[in-house]
Amino acid sequence: MPESGWLWIVFTLLAAGAQTVRNAMQRELTATLGTAGATHVRFLFGFPFAVVFLSALVLISGAALPSPAQVFWLWVLLGMGAQVLATALMLMAMGERSFVVTIAYIKTEPVQVALFGLIFLGDRLTPGMVAAILIATAGVVTMSLKPGGAANDSWRPTLLGLSSGAAFALSAVGYRGGILSLELSNYVMAATFTLTAGLAMQAVLLSAWLMWRSPDVMAAIMKAWRPSLFAGFMGATASQFWFLAFALATAASVRTLALVEVLFAQAISSLVFGQRTTRREALGIVLVVTGVALLIWAH
Repeated sequence: MPESGWLWIVFTLLAAGAQTVRNAMQRELTATLGTAGATHVRFLFGFPFAVVFLSALVLISGAALPSPAQVFWLWVLLGMGAQVLATALMLMAMGERSFVVTIAYIKTEPVQVALFGLIFLGDRLTPGMVAAILIATAGVVTMSLKPGGAANDSWRPTLLGLSSGAAFALSAVGYRGGILSLELSNYVMAATFTLTAGLAMQAVLLSAWLMWRSPDVMAAIMKAWRPSLFAGFMGATASQFWFLAFALATAASVRTLALVEVLFAQAISSLVFGQRTTRREALGIVLVVTGVALLIWAH
């Protein structure tokens, strides 16, 4: 753990803010590009910015690029594949429920991250951290409940949101595994190199798939390059800070603190989409804040 271990908190908060903006942009792009097109935007237009980040790091620090072992590419493959699936599921869920409630479904992720992190990486948590994860997750579950809704009216977005959260959990563990496998003392290089490698694989594979199966979608993406460019930039920026946080703290700690994104999503939902907050959602927000505060205290 680097001496400036507290920086993971700053990195996570910055990542959550940038990701909320990117999610809102992708939600709007779904209407014109469809789920596949809006999913691909974050990778295709995010990759050039990741290359800029990595190039700037090499020029400024003079650090050499790492020579990763085969296990690194396996971790990144897990991370990038799960992230593509998670993003697509998230956008599908957003098409059926409000922006903030969809984020709430997805943010059941920390419990799954804690489990996957323990199994795959040996990341262990203190009792205080476990309590924080459970309280914060209870908050997002409370927010996602829909009083008076019929079962057949809500199971699909619920399943999509929870599945997206599970895929995001696997993605976080995969990318942290890749970062750690580089065994670099320079955590900024480890995080930035892993980000660039992941986005390169995603951009190439998804572009090839879309050009084969849906060339009209690729054409639509190119036509919408202005909003797509901004969404890609925000996506790359968010990922850069996520990866820096993963280099400094367990995936479970990072993803639990990331629940502050629910608060950012609430602001976006109210100010941009005009969606009101219910009492149940407000109670959930209180639990999220309590859990996050406990996590910071217990870390």
